[in-house]
Amino acid sequence: MQNMQQRKSRGKLPPGPTPLPFIGNYLQLNTEQMYNSLMKVSRGREMGGTGSVSAMALCSPFTWGPGGSWCCADMMPVREALVDQAEEFSGRGEQATFNWLFKGYGEGVPKRGKAWRSATESAPSSSGASPSPPLRDFGVGKRGIEERIQEEAGFLIEALRGTRGANIDPTFFLSRTVSNVISSIVFGDRFDYEDKEFLSLLRMMLGSFQFTATSTGQLYEMFSSLMKHLRGPQQQAFKELQGLEDFIAKKEEKNPNTEFHLKNLVMTALNLFIAGTETVSTTLRYGFLLLMKHPEVEAKVHEEIDRVIGKNRQPKFEDRVKMPYMEAVIHEIQRFGDVIPMSLARRVIKDTKFRDFFLPKGTEVFPMLGSMLKDPRFFSNPQDFNPQHFLDEKGQFKKSDAFLPFSIGKRNCFGEGLARMELFLFLTTIMQNFRFKSPQSPKDIDVSPKHVGFATIPRNYTMSFLPR
Repeated sequence: MQNMQQRKSRGKLPPGPTPLPFIGNYLQLNTEQMYNSLMKVSRGREMGGTGSVSAMALCSPFTWGPGGSWCCADMMPVREALVDQAEEFSGRGEQATFNWLFKGYGEGVPKRGKAWRSATESAPSSSGASPSPPLRDFGVGKRGIEERIQEEAGFLIEALRGTRGANIDPTFFLSRTVSNVISSIVFGDRFDYEDKEFLSLLRMMLGSFQFTATSTGQLYEMFSSLMKHLRGPQQQAFKELQGLEDFIAKKEEKNPNTEFHLKNLVMTALNLFIAGTETVSTTLRYGFLLLMKHPEVEAKVHEEIDRVIGKNRQPKFEDRVKMPYMEAVIHEIQRFGDVIPMSLARRVIKDTKFRDFFLPKGTEVFPMLGSMLKDPRFFSNPQDFNPQHFLDEKGQFKKSDAFLPFSIGKRNCFGEGLARMELFLFLTTIMQNFRFKSPQSPKDIDVSPKHVGFATIPRNYTMSFLPR
């Protein structure tokens, strides 16, 4: 009773539907469309939403934080929380699937104690050999990293030429390439594209990542304390995650430069592989599909590449300043694809006053970044793929305050610089050498996602790469 009175004196919790014992707000949610469900509740005044914020019990009351879970689904409250009150919102929330494995180690996990500090202060340098602090400076933007990406792009081009215009699923072509950049950073070397152990690693990584987007994956996020003991697809995801850990642990045991706790190193490396491979390769895979759906956009990109770079030299990252249309296309692919729509959950690290609301220490916060990427106040036709969203009347690239695919504040994506460089260099190099062809006509190509949960997964498709 005393705690209730203290809480009432400090302020009210954000409004939201009343949770039930054991199941929280499960009945108000559709795990097949978790993102849309949360947006409906957040903005639905009839269910207690305010148009921008809403409180939810996303899981059993025995596991959720003192203030439940809070969805933040508008530009102003997201910026106020993650920038203006960055320290209060700096804790990492739960991502139950991956936390089953990480258990507090590595960069992308909830706990920010000694293990987290050790991991972020000891990451691979751009040479791929000895560690160098901090993690944000592990070579992004340095010449060494760009050269590694360019080299890997060259291997990809040769692999695509080897398909001789046949229809292929580009999934593993892309994940092999992107993952090899991370491998060269973490281990100092790349894998051969036909290495069976490497292909097994990629399948395990894709499987665990896609699980988080399925309805079962969303159900597991809500009831992980129970479901981790039951049979079901989650057990296969655990098996794949354990396989990833075993693979990286075996590589690191051979590394004479290991200078800190092996578990930290393995988990940090694993986090780099999962976050650094699947987000970029999925964005590129969605990009290919969108460009085949819109051949007029592909043609404009080809024209700009030929004019600025030509066909005889390899693209450089510095070329992007002369290529506003390509920059706009990449940004629009990221906006439309919205690969991590709910962002990673945050947690308030102390009792916090936010606007007129009181958030008890431990409250989980979901910054619904996808809501900004689809906001008609910032993007004229948000449901359409249109690079003009990022171009001014003179055809020059223009930024948007609502473009936040890497999040903002103290917990924004530490690999943002690497991801931007990879997206530009890989897509530009591929389109310099090939044009895309779908077995379907553009009007029949379905660009709606296959799954939307923690991640957005595009539909499976085949395509051919025809030499230019």
